[in-house]
Amino acid sequence: MLAAIDLGTNNCRLLVARPEGGGFRVVDAFSRIVRLGQGLGRSGRLADDAIERTMEALSICAAKMRRRHVTRFRAVATEACRSAGNGVAFLERVAAETGLTLEVISAEEEAALALAGCRPLFDPSVPGALVFDIGGGSTEIAWQWSGPGEPKIAAVSMPIGVVTLAERYGGDRFTAEDYEAMVGEIEDRLRGFEHEHAIASAAASGDVQLLGTSGTVTTLAGVRLDLPRYNRDRVDGVFLDVAETLSIARRLAGMDFAGRAAHPCIGRDRADLVVAGCAILEAICRAWPVPRLRVADRGVREGILFGLLAQQ
Repeated sequence: MLAAIDLGTNNCRLLVARPEGGGFRVVDAFSRIVRLGQGLGRSGRLADDAIERTMEALSICAAKMRRRHVTRFRAVATEACRSAGNGVAFLERVAAETGLTLEVISAEEEAALALAGCRPLFDPSVPGALVFDIGGGSTEIAWQWSGPGEPKIAAVSMPIGVVTLAERYGGDRFTAEDYEAMVGEIEDRLRGFEHEHAIASAAASGDVQLLGTSGTVTTLAGVRLDLPRYNRDRVDGVFLDVAETLSIARRLAGMDFAGRAAHPCIGRDRADLVVAGCAILEAICRAWPVPRLRVADRGVREGILFGLLAQQ
């Protein structure tokens, strides 16, 4: 029995799976918004209440793993623990109280794991795959090219995510100027990666598929499908028209916190963050104009499980 834990800046997620055929079958899962990176951009430290929320979630993960008799697992932590001044002390407390050893991975490995987790959704007839993961404290972008010429896999990480951006620009109402400023800030950071890999020209030729794995894109998919509550089976793998999706994103940006919170696929936990995610998504879509986006409710955890299977 295998397990994967992904502790991000905003979420704590667990998958428990049994090897089956050439892959795995999920037998248990857990996800909770913990906001571990709350206030981290200002203080440089993990806040006490954020630590307590996260400890509670990790204790639940450990209990689930014991009940499922997990024999091999990998637990990773990302941007919040990479950058926090008290990150090491937090990880030591996690090990002491839950028995879980969390491994702080680099941004590059985080992007590679997300790419591996999404690979089953790739269209093999399209040589280029661009996968983005809009996190709480960082945004990872992975590029895979398997067309003519030399195969390529590259990744970049920006130390900006929905939590850090929302805390700087506000989480209730966003003016059109604020929204455009957020988009522009991300566009500036993407130019170097585009200059190095010339993805836009491949996209213009129809040789790039775009996949998004994050709360932002899964939430937008739920809104687009007008779901009465979030349903992973309806969202994972669905295709969205990019122009229509960005129109929904701008509509959400024009609403206040209460209006966004009222949508059953957003809720109060995401209402102050989703607009920042929409701005990051819009910047990505402007940099690499692909007409449709595939939504992946999967990513780092699945990448970890594929890695554990490969080791076996």
